[in-house]
Amino acid sequence: MTLPRQKSRFYLPSSIRLLLSPGVRGHTLIFTVIMAFLFATAFVGARLGVAQAWTLIFIAGASSTGVYLVLTPLALIEKFRTAILFSRMTRRVIILVVAYAPMIAGIAYWIQQAGTVEALPIFPAFIIIFYTWILLQAYFIATPVSQLLVKVERGLTGEGHAKKLIRTLGISLLFLPIAPLTYSVWAISNWLSSTYQNVQGATDKIIIWTLIITLLLLTTYFFTAIWGWRVIVQKKPQAAVFAGGTFLVLWGYLLYRATTIAIGYITQNQPSNPLVDSGLMLVSVIGAMQTFARKTVTRPDRRWSQVLPFLVFAFGSVYAVAQFYFILQVPITRIDLSIIVNVTVLAAGIFTMMFLIRRHLVSVELNAYKAKMAGPSLDESTLEAAKPHHSIFQLPWKKASKVPEPQRRERVQEETPNPQVADPYEAPAEPIEAPSDPNEAIEEPLQEGVESDDQDY
Repeated sequence: MTLPRQKSRFYLPSSIRLLLSPGVRGHTLIFTVIMAFLFATAFVGARLGVAQAWTLIFIAGASSTGVYLVLTPLALIEKFRTAILFSRMTRRVIILVVAYAPMIAGIAYWIQQAGTVEALPIFPAFIIIFYTWILLQAYFIATPVSQLLVKVERGLTGEGHAKKLIRTLGISLLFLPIAPLTYSVWAISNWLSSTYQNVQGATDKIIIWTLIITLLLLTTYFFTAIWGWRVIVQKKPQAAVFAGGTFLVLWGYLLYRATTIAIGYITQNQPSNPLVDSGLMLVSVIGAMQTFARKTVTRPDRRWSQVLPFLVFAFGSVYAVAQFYFILQVPITRIDLSIIVNVTVLAAGIFTMMFLIRRHLVSVELNAYKAKMAGPSLDESTLEAAKPHHSIFQLPWKKASKVPEPQRRERVQEETPNPQVADPYEAPAEPIEAPSDPNEAIEEPLQEGVESDDQDY
């Protein structure tokens, strides 16, 4: 006898499972090593002022982008996909060396001929892709967060005391986020005032920024609290956990973008924080993988799920190169354009947050409405109808009306049988001779049996 195999309750996200799947995990390791090299080079270059750090970053990142852009269409061919993903390790290493070596040599020679990286005709494409990624960054960050909160929401079940605890947790997570976020706005405003107090006109700009961000925060929270309270009233407090958690996490990201806008607006320079920007880059790369992995990992055609990481690696390398460029070099765009882009990012992030929260809560309300319209089961409705309804004006000596008992099934045989309506299935007292045609004896019972079967179905 074989025991059933127990399933683990710990499930990795689809993006991580896709990155660690056989064949893809080697490329994930290579991409991780390249990103670590870019970060280390940018950190050393920013600290020590190494002039060639930016050139090395562009060569490594652009080579990774070029290699994976070439491998993506080739990986759609079955033989090449098998060779690059599932062949022997020696063969795969040779293929990657053959792909990377000419790409690195070609980009390095091109930079030498052009004089600088900025003089390359492909460099503006890196900036365009970077700003496009920034516009979608809020969605890429919100995707893994919302999916995690949905799993937490589905896991919060129970009756009795557990149900009360879930309701308390839902109410707490719905109303608590406003306190730390409001304090964060106040703390950022004080930090800006103390840091840029010597900049002319900084005080007025900080006051304007504080009023606008506070108004946006309170307005979005007002609608989130209304939507969340509706599902709590409808006895779905788990959904309030999703609303409060999503609001807290995404507003934390939006406050960082809003602070970037304030610094650029005050100093007329594009600010950058290497640690925070690198962390957001890593989270958004994983979020982008999670966004597209859920749409491809369950398809029967495995080609797209195996090719998807190559595209994410390619555009993730472009985003990393442009991000480290803004950390190390002077921005090529005007500060006005930078402020406009960051304001657009803030607006897109607020819209994304409210859209995700509203869509999820509407689906919860719709499911609750469908369950309510379905009504109680047949047995519950029967018992409810059988309960006596006492009037508040009923006289005390008046007896309550008895509930009529359900009619009993008709007996097969009456106590005083009538010979005219005798049971045709009753066995005769005397043996009867078998008829000449055997079909006549079973024709009528067979017909009645068929009719009863038709009524059952």
